Amino acid sequence: MNNKQVKSFHNQTEMNPIIAAVNQLDKLDLAIKSPCKVIFLLTGSIFNLKEIVQKIKDNDMDIYIHFDLLQGFAKDSTALEYISKQIKPDGIITTKSNLIKKAKNLNLWAIQRLFIFDSKSLETGINSVNLTKPDTIEILPGAIPKIINEIYDRTKIPLIAGGLIRNKEDVIECLKAGAEGISASTEEIWYM
Repeated sequence: MNNKQVKSFHNQTEMNPIIAAVNQLDKLDLAIKSPCKVIFLLTGSIFNLKEIVQKIKDNDMDIYIHFDLLQGFAKDSTALEYISKQIKPDGIITTKSNLIKKAKNLNLWAIQRLFIFDSKSLETGINSVNLTKPDTIEILPGAIPKIINEIYDRTKIPLIAGGLIRNKEDVIECLKAGAEGISASTEEIWYM
């Protein structure tokens, strides 16, 4: 991982910890016009990904694509290498531990998404990130401040909270608990 990428991600979330999570392409322009500095792209396909990424970069925003949600790409290291070299996002989001190291080797910012729904998934997730060492962890649902604090304490990897973030109070509580950023698909959150 080069210093420019590390600086960029942390600087962007420091300037504005709210991350626009775009799960429908008709919301892309709204996200670009928002005060957010970072977009998490949760949609896209082999036919439109390059244009979407370029449009976001043309607007001086950082773009992290959720690799697992892309259509038309195999969910393997070859597709990841193609995306890195041809489409050039700032990084990826994935639930797949095996792709984290590959992404980092390709100089992509690697965000490992964890779904925490019980004690077992919490332990499995912590063990996974301690092995793979992603650049950032995104936990869902994000509206669980005690878990944000526990995961950070046990991994020392910066966290983003996402999912079920509904209002300003949720945002504040997650940031107080130690989240570096908040990813949200609700437009009202983008303007906080």
